[in-house]
Amino acid sequence: MNEFARHFMRGWVGLGTRFLPFADAASPELPLSRLLRLALFQVSVGMALVLLVGTLNRVMIVELQVPASLVAVMISLPVLYAPFRALIGHRSDHHRSELGWRRVPYIWMGTLLQFGGLAIMPFALLVLGGRGDATSWPAWIGPLAAGGAFLLVGAGLHTVQTAGLALATDLSPVESHPKVVGLMYVMLLSGSIASAVVFGSLLADFSPGRLIQLIQASAVATLVLNTTALWKQETRRPARGARRAEPPGFGEAWRTYSQLPGARRRLLAIGLGTMAFGMQDVLLEPYGGQVLGMTVGATTTLTASLAFGGLCGFSVASWVLGRGADPYRMSIAGALVGIPAFALVIASPALGSVGAFVLGVLGIGLGGGLFGHGTLTATMNHAPPDQAGLALGIWGAVQATTAGLAVALGGVLSDTVGALAARGVLGESLAARTTGYSTVYGLEIVLLAVTIVLMATLARRPPPHAGRVVPVR
Repeated sequence: MNEFARHFMRGWVGLGTRFLPFADAASPELPLSRLLRLALFQVSVGMALVLLVGTLNRVMIVELQVPASLVAVMISLPVLYAPFRALIGHRSDHHRSELGWRRVPYIWMGTLLQFGGLAIMPFALLVLGGRGDATSWPAWIGPLAAGGAFLLVGAGLHTVQTAGLALATDLSPVESHPKVVGLMYVMLLSGSIASAVVFGSLLADFSPGRLIQLIQASAVATLVLNTTALWKQETRRPARGARRAEPPGFGEAWRTYSQLPGARRRLLAIGLGTMAFGMQDVLLEPYGGQVLGMTVGATTTLTASLAFGGLCGFSVASWVLGRGADPYRMSIAGALVGIPAFALVIASPALGSVGAFVLGVLGIGLGGGLFGHGTLTATMNHAPPDQAGLALGIWGAVQATTAGLAVALGGVLSDTVGALAARGVLGESLAARTTGYSTVYGLEIVLLAVTIVLMATLARRPPPHAGRVVPVR
């Protein structure tokens, strides 16, 4: 009986690490409860991303009648801050504070920026869309105020995410770093899914007052989540404020990293693949509303489908990579999943099927999750021992920058091609509402094909520091 009990308990304890992909990210230094509380900052980031890229782009285009090109530019404004993610991580590594904190000042500053942007955003959007007393304001006030709000939220979420991931890395042992980073991104996707469902239900009956309540409630939730995540996490070490030798410059650190074998080609492939999966972000919900006749609530759930597909992709990739698979081949698999998914989205109007459209969106999320996890693991595996934080920051900077550019390019290209098609410039057969959208989706398929070729040249390239970092699980 005692022997049976011992076997039973060993099996029960092993269930967590067998069936929960990131359950083994916890450690004695960072218990699971504390780790999950820290990960709340990723929930706030996911909520902001869903609001900006999912809900608000549909509301501005369909309900407020703002041109898609202007909406795309607004949503892509946060990309202006994205290249500084690597610099933020580098500076927080060497931050001098009399209170002994390195990461907390950056996370708190980012939280306040995010809160301020969300606080003013609903009123700026209503002025931009000509609602309320907008006629008493000069025409330039709406775009200026809305652009400022988007910039504040973008600067805040990039700062919070970069410093928060660095803090999670500080608090966990070296052997758990990749698994902790993986858990953080799963929390990001989980927050995106939950936020998309909540936003969709609250905006089922759209009104300007409901929009104000929703966005300002998100501002308060951001403050609460990030404060809870920070509470008693980073140990204060006042000696950090003392004078010490100057840290290495960012330029020197970047030159060292960029000279690693395959580093530039890897960053190019990450950028192209991210752009391929990101150009549709500003178009899926308007596409569902204008072409397939879906309601605001129904189109908002598309973001949940996209995030759920990404969560599935991340979990599958974790399981496979944990068994020694090549991360570049995982990235190739993600791109291969994305190509038929985009083709299904293009074909959904001809099929007259909303279900086919939703399935295509789910496939895009799945492919994006596989691709993102593969590139993250490859980046960590090829990082020098003293530049893991910098490598993570560069990966995030490349992803965020190309994603923002993709959003802007997707909106402008869709509007331009759609206008030409409506005027008959492209021929009678292309004079349809779907032409602009389909052009963007077709370009994404081409970019995925180019990404596959680049990743194939990197596959099975041995990491220069093999054995130091295990695959993300």
